[in-house]
Amino acid sequence: MRTWLVISTVALCGCGGPVVFQGQSTLPVTGNPPPVVAAKPPPRVEIRDNKIEIHDKIQFDYDKATIKPESFGLMNEIASVIVKNPQIKKIRIEGNASAEGNAQHNQKLSEDRAHSVLKYLTEHGIATGELSSIGYGTDHPIADNATEAGREQNRRVEFVILEEDVTHKKVEVDAQTGAEKVVDEKHEVVRAADADASKQNASKSGTKGQAPAGKKKGG
Repeated sequence: MRTWLVISTVALCGCGGPVVFQGQSTLPVTGNPPPVVAAKPPPRVEIRDNKIEIHDKIQFDYDKATIKPESFGLMNEIASVIVKNPQIKKIRIEGNASAEGNAQHNQKLSEDRAHSVLKYLTEHGIATGELSSIGYGTDHPIADNATEAGREQNRRVEFVILEEDVTHKKVEVDAQTGAEKVVDEKHEVVRAADADASKQNASKSGTKGQAPAGKKKGG
């Protein structure tokens, strides 16, 4: 019983440095605290449903289509996600603008910014045939254009997956070992509802897109 109590005391006090017990000998006990594991930051770029979601914002020079250097890291992450997901076959890059200023100018600016993103990605390993770009101007706001915070949200670039290769697998599980075995595999090309219409409106292979038919430019 005494031995157990001594060991327990050592375990409780071990992290506080050397501990001396009364008796004929000393027993130094040292310990190190467990390493602190830093929390992994959430991804800035991820695939959700039919979109490549970016939890950040591509920054451009004021009133221009030039991507700022501080957004190069984000752009590289977007390219990396596309490369790591070869099942994605077609992506439409959509430029959007806020409602302040001239509507025609905003329309062209949204087109130019979407095209700049397309150009950056093709220069960083993405095939031109996988990408198209289009500008919607002020037609698709997601926030109130009456406030600066809302206008800032409306100035954005989005990535819509138009076409991807989906794999359907039929798997059997071995009752003895629990091992899985693929007994059937089929591939299906899934297209977005507006994928065919986008061929008439969006740009192909690095050329700029136009606004969809029936849409008025500006606000």
